[in-house]
Amino acid sequence: MDVTLDRIVGDWQVHQLRRGHRFSVDDQLTAWTAFQAAPRATRLLDLGCGIGSVGLMTLYFLPPTATLLGVEVQQVSVDLARRSVATNGLQERVELIHQDLREFHRPERFPLITGSPPYIPADKGVHSPHPQRAGARMELKGDVFDYCRTAAEHLAPEGLFALCHAGLDPRPGRAIEAAGLTLRHRREVYFRRSKPPTIALYLAGWGGAQEEVPPLVIREDDGEQTAEYLAIRSLFA
Repeated sequence: MDVTLDRIVGDWQVHQLRRGHRFSVDDQLTAWTAFQAAPRATRLLDLGCGIGSVGLMTLYFLPPTATLLGVEVQQVSVDLARRSVATNGLQERVELIHQDLREFHRPERFPLITGSPPYIPADKGVHSPHPQRAGARMELKGDVFDYCRTAAEHLAPEGLFALCHAGLDPRPGRAIEAAGLTLRHRREVYFRRSKPPTIALYLAGWGGAQEEVPPLVIREDDGEQTAEYLAIRSLFA
């Protein structure tokens, strides 16, 4: 396999396939949503953790005693994530499980859960010939309803669930409600100011009131990154 080693946050690095699924702005913003909402969480569950990018970026900003449990169905992604854990010396803080999240059941309840599910139904769109990329983009092993259902099963009474999904897809709100959770906020993300929102960031928990939050704009129409996004990027430098 042609694997690159790339810095992801601070001095932490991830192993990823050069032509496979690679970490993205979506992952970064999911982590940002999570650690901003629960900066003192000491236990984190990352559903469908892939190569570990969301979980590791979130863990970086949590207390040094915080630990991470990642669940991922693709063996190639689990292997890469385990290499990253070893590279960063995080073996005592991170556990990775090779399992379909739909079959994941533990009695433990987590104060913080993250998830960045694939956005495209299996019967729509074009499947990548690369199995890892296809699994990361297409709903081959669960959709947002499965993520929300599993998150609800494992969320502590005061816990929070941070989720990223396609910006124009109405299903995440329905999935959160169907799982018995309450939407705390939904933030639209515009990769270009005048274009439709590319993704949306969700925060959910047990009860509570929904808060209106402003959208996040990544770039102006001339391509310049906005001051707000540059401030977020600086956190990961």
